[in-house]
Amino acid sequence: MTSSRTTAPPTDESGAVPPAIRAAASWSWRMLLIGAFVAATLWLLTLLKTIVVPVAVALLLTIMLTPVRRLLNERLRIPRGLSAGLTLIGLIVVVAGLVTLAGQSIANGFADLRTQAVSGFNELWTQLAATFGLENELQTYSQDILDQLESQQSAIVSGALGAAATAGSVLVGALIALFCTFFFLHDPRGIWSWVVGLLPKSARERVNQAGRRGAVTLAAYTRTQILVAAVDGLGIGIGALFFVPSLALPIAILVFVGSFVPVVGAIVTGAIAVIVVLVSNGWVAALIMLGVVLLVQQIESHALQPFLMGQAVSLHPVAVILAVAAGSYAGGIVGALFAVPVAAVLNTVILYLNGHDKFPELGDEDALPIRWRAADAPPIPLRLRRSAGAVPTVDTTPEDATPDEEADGAPVAGAGAGAAADAGPDAPGTAR
Repeated sequence: MTSSRTTAPPTDESGAVPPAIRAAASWSWRMLLIGAFVAATLWLLTLLKTIVVPVAVALLLTIMLTPVRRLLNERLRIPRGLSAGLTLIGLIVVVAGLVTLAGQSIANGFADLRTQAVSGFNELWTQLAATFGLENELQTYSQDILDQLESQQSAIVSGALGAAATAGSVLVGALIALFCTFFFLHDPRGIWSWVVGLLPKSARERVNQAGRRGAVTLAAYTRTQILVAAVDGLGIGIGALFFVPSLALPIAILVFVGSFVPVVGAIVTGAIAVIVVLVSNGWVAALIMLGVVLLVQQIESHALQPFLMGQAVSLHPVAVILAVAAGSYAGGIVGALFAVPVAAVLNTVILYLNGHDKFPELGDEDALPIRWRAADAPPIPLRLRRSAGAVPTVDTTPEDATPDEEADGAPVAGAGAGAAADAGPDAPGTAR
């Protein structure tokens, strides 16, 4: 006689949760971790901005000066270290010469420019107040501002002292930037090898190839932005030359510097130029100047930017605006300056790591062996204590080197560096 038992069906708790909810939960905790990592990274960068900003400036300077260093090193056969030093000294001499030649004119012009801009704003505000009957409110606001300034005299003095401290920080940052620029020009591949060597073996080659493509993107952006800023400054400066000849040079310099902040900088500096012409020559001249500014900016945005950038920096204008807004919110003017190049490099690197290569013509042949010493470095003499009956040996090969890397690695101490030196500093795969 058999007894039949009714068994309950197994309960599957995961079946009670719809697949969409499970997927959303999986994405949620991953996005939270990514957000926490990004927030921690931004906090750390803000904490170390005195070092991070000069290094970023040094990277941009290196991108601009690398063709000059290659010309001196490869065409004129000047040693790498000397060519890097001459390139950096040439940059300092050129900048100092320009400042010396035009310094007094620029200083006086900017002082007049500030006065003209303030006068233009006051005139515009007065006309608006007269049109809409805001004379009493204007006087009230002016008196309130004066009262606030009188009550905040101590804060103003403290701000002046803070400005002096900021000037000291700028000087230190400039020295760091020049120091880093020299070594970035002298041994870029050696420094990159060290950085890549900190990663696990399995990730080194992909990170190396992604970094190469990011460098191409950064170079394309930097050179294009310099050319675009020069076109903006030259075009608007020539337009201002017909109305305010004494302020044409300061306006051109202001527009050139402001154009490095995409979209926003050109609009603000162009508006200042129009206001200056408005004060100096009236409404008709200001309208003509406005037409010049709009014409230059339209040529820049619809002809130069798409033609020069191409696929190297493929960022949609909406992405550019959002990057500038986020950068200015997080880091002020410095954040606005570096937001777009950082976004462009991240776009290229992330696409490559996800299987989309924007620069397939670069290939993957330029493998970067991880070296701890340069190929042409002299051997390091090491003194080892000899034990009885033992022959001391020295092995300078990195512990995690592969057999190929060991065969092509740094020379053993006490031995000549002939084999490594014969390859030359510019041979593919050597530390540069």
